[in-house]
Amino acid sequence: MSPKFLRIAVVLGLLSAIGPFAIDMYLPALPSIGTDLHAGTAAVQMSLLIFFLSMGFGQIVVGPISDMVGRKLPLYGGLALFMAGGIGSAMAPTIEWLIAFRFLQGLGASAGMAIPRAIVRDLHTGNEAARLMSLLMLVFSVSPILAPLTGSQIIENFGWRAVFWTVTGAAVLATILLATSLKETRPAEERVGSSFGTALAGYRFLMGDRNFLGLVSIAGFGIASFFVYLSSSSFILIDHYGLSPSVYSVFFSINAVAFIGMSQLTGLLSERFGLKRVVWVAVTGYATTMVALFAIMASGVDRLDVMAALLFVGYGFLGLVIPTTSVLAMEEHGEIAGTASALMGTLHFAIGALAMGVAGVFFDGTPLPMVAGITLCAVISFALAKVTLGRSRDAVEAPAE
Repeated sequence: MSPKFLRIAVVLGLLSAIGPFAIDMYLPALPSIGTDLHAGTAAVQMSLLIFFLSMGFGQIVVGPISDMVGRKLPLYGGLALFMAGGIGSAMAPTIEWLIAFRFLQGLGASAGMAIPRAIVRDLHTGNEAARLMSLLMLVFSVSPILAPLTGSQIIENFGWRAVFWTVTGAAVLATILLATSLKETRPAEERVGSSFGTALAGYRFLMGDRNFLGLVSIAGFGIASFFVYLSSSSFILIDHYGLSPSVYSVFFSINAVAFIGMSQLTGLLSERFGLKRVVWVAVTGYATTMVALFAIMASGVDRLDVMAALLFVGYGFLGLVIPTTSVLAMEEHGEIAGTASALMGTLHFAIGALAMGVAGVFFDGTPLPMVAGITLCAVISFALAKVTLGRSRDAVEAPAE
């Protein structure tokens, strides 16, 4: 593996991680934000939900722009918006102002979510793209491991506002890396003919592509199950199970380790068994594990160790689903990679935000509604995989020679 390959993976991973970093790092602060700003649980969760929505739907615009003007300029603009939103969030006097600045911050983060996937498609396809995507996710996944741990320490020593100053500093670092370590991957000659009109035509085409929509939705409901966990876990683990913010961060990071570890096997398994077979096995394993967890907890077993063990196994399977479905969905759409990546990201976050909203309605401070939401998303992902990939042998590609 060449140093250039690794350098690109590191830079793209860090750019992709800026948005999740602004989520994971402040999760341990949700209860204290509510206390400090005199806001209820629903209002505090709205500051998380609005970030997801703006980060998701912002991709609809920034993806086609990256097809028209290149990849780097929209990334600079997104990072600038992110920094402005971070500074505003750090200084927010009320929950309403926090929600408004989180919206702005999410818009900025949308560039870091959509454009790195397009850059991967600019550079590679097939198993090489899967290998680069898994490396990108290795760097990207530093966020759910280190961010809650770092965030809890910052919150305990400096208060929740310091979290937003920290993520703003991370955006400054990302800007420097973008300027010094990443070349433009969509040259001027490839932008000819790209416009908002062609973007709209591209969106219409993609919305009629059942294979693309199926693959995106498989990952979308997998990601949604994690969003349900994100929105409820701090309240459940800290308030219901009595964990400290620091211990909560460790618990949260354990699931990220499973996700990261398995995602790094994507390239190897795809070369041996084929991308579609890896997706099918991973989705089946994830759904089975989550159904088992729901059945156990619905029977009256309310034990943190049981939930931790099965979530660890489940999120390991999920670590194989996300990179493989992303590569398969983008495979045939290199000419409109930015647009395809944008629609993919928007659908992922729209499904996730919907799942978070529904889960919030049923939230009662106990783990069962959260587990039920995770399980429902996993089962839907399994059903979509069954339809999209099909039962026949033809639907599961042969291993690479």
